[in-house]
Amino acid sequence: MSDRKSKYPVAAKLPADPNQRLAFLEARALEAGGEERKRKQHAAGKLTARERIELLLDPGSFVELDKFVTHRCADFGMEQQKILGDGVVTGYGTVEGRKAFVFAQDFTVFGGSLSGAYAQKICKVMDLAARVGAPVIGLNDSGGARIQEGVESLAGYADIFTRNVLTSGVVPQISAILGPCAGGAVYSPAMTDFIFMVEGSSYMFITGPDVIKTVTHEEVTKDELGGAHTHASKSGVCHRAFESEHACLEGIRELLSFLPPNNLEEPPRHKGKDKPDRETPALDTLIPVDASKPYDIKTLIGHVVDDGHFFEIHGDYAMNLVVGFARIDGRPVGVVANQPAHLAGCLDIAASLKGARFVRFCDCFNVPIVTFVDVPGFLPGTQQEFGGIIAHGAKLLYAYVEATVPKITVITRKAYGGAYDVMASKHVRADLNYAYPTAEIAVMGPDGAVNIVYRDEISRASDPVAAKAAYVAEYREKFANPYKAAELGYIDEVIHPRETRRKLASALELLRTKRQDTPTRKHGNIPL
Repeated sequence: MSDRKSKYPVAAKLPADPNQRLAFLEARALEAGGEERKRKQHAAGKLTARERIELLLDPGSFVELDKFVTHRCADFGMEQQKILGDGVVTGYGTVEGRKAFVFAQDFTVFGGSLSGAYAQKICKVMDLAARVGAPVIGLNDSGGARIQEGVESLAGYADIFTRNVLTSGVVPQISAILGPCAGGAVYSPAMTDFIFMVEGSSYMFITGPDVIKTVTHEEVTKDELGGAHTHASKSGVCHRAFESEHACLEGIRELLSFLPPNNLEEPPRHKGKDKPDRETPALDTLIPVDASKPYDIKTLIGHVVDDGHFFEIHGDYAMNLVVGFARIDGRPVGVVANQPAHLAGCLDIAASLKGARFVRFCDCFNVPIVTFVDVPGFLPGTQQEFGGIIAHGAKLLYAYVEATVPKITVITRKAYGGAYDVMASKHVRADLNYAYPTAEIAVMGPDGAVNIVYRDEISRASDPVAAKAAYVAEYREKFANPYKAAELGYIDEVIHPRETRRKLASALELLRTKRQDTPTRKHGNIPL
């Protein structure tokens, strides 16, 4: 037995009276790592595990499970260092009156490190969540695997990973990174549906700065390597970054307001004062006459959705594609939109991944998808080709075809080439497809098409510039509009922009009872 001084409380003699014993044990469990460690947590700008749960859940709704669990390790003097709860607080409560399960890692106890018993606590709430059909929220703040437990700790991580996979698409899984999350610990959040982080206090990485410096001789700080801004803007691992833990936890509450508790239920409808048949004349002049000029698609989204409120996901990553949640006539929808104000709205590797994951999530949880299209094509270049744009672009295509939720598409301007097909066209099983009068639906833009189709004629003309201009005008008249596609039935209706909200609200009501199946199979093989 080790005689070194313990950093943590040691079990004291229990009162003989049963009621007093229960009160004593509950008080000890609430002490966690002790007041000094709680003060250090606060000094680092972080809340404690229980403080986070209080902010996340409705007041007074939390029911704690496994409050008295302790680790089973008897090596390295650990038998003298047992704390009730063992470094993770688990249980359930409500968010806006709806059931949710939560686990909050407690950095004041063994640095939040994971033991076998700790993992079993998390697995228990994940199993319960799947059985009763309620979301799971993980509040991560941990130093990683508990080294003293060796393979038992590693097995605990794998048990959690397995549940992440088996629960995927059954109930929503949300991760908040509120401190360190490194090594094997990052894989559980990575398999959840959404990851939220906090600027300045949270970070994620497989290997830390010291190991990187030793192996590759690169010098990088924790924040540069795996901070909230890095993962929100560069890697795309983080879906939203917040300035504080309070804002992060409130963000989780808002996200849950758009989602059903499980895959068998519909998203909650919140009827507001914004009329479904409201028209917005400003939309009639939002799209520039000059097809080469950009505009902000978020302005269009804001005019169309309830109260102008749009909960964006991945806002700092792959900004040429906009995704997020909103409501139309009180119904939650997932919005996917090309952004002409960034890379002209082209699809690239990052945008394809971002869109595919979001579309698949919406399909998992019965959230209708509204797609706004203004896409000139896929981004050209060797970097994109060498990076696998073919396979990555196919993921977005696959996601749209696979999705059976209501799919409504509005082409605002450009819809060229294969990108037209990918962006929820009629051919990939979209239900209702609308287009503005400004829509241009063709294999490519008029200028490029004329250079190919009329190359010889232009070269032989006495005035090549004038000849090309005439051919461009002719091509634009024939193809750079929505009417050929409408003639073929690929566009259900050409609408005035001001009508967009009314048309979408009507379409959502129509598709409320949609039923669509896919062929029976174990699962498809998405081009990963």
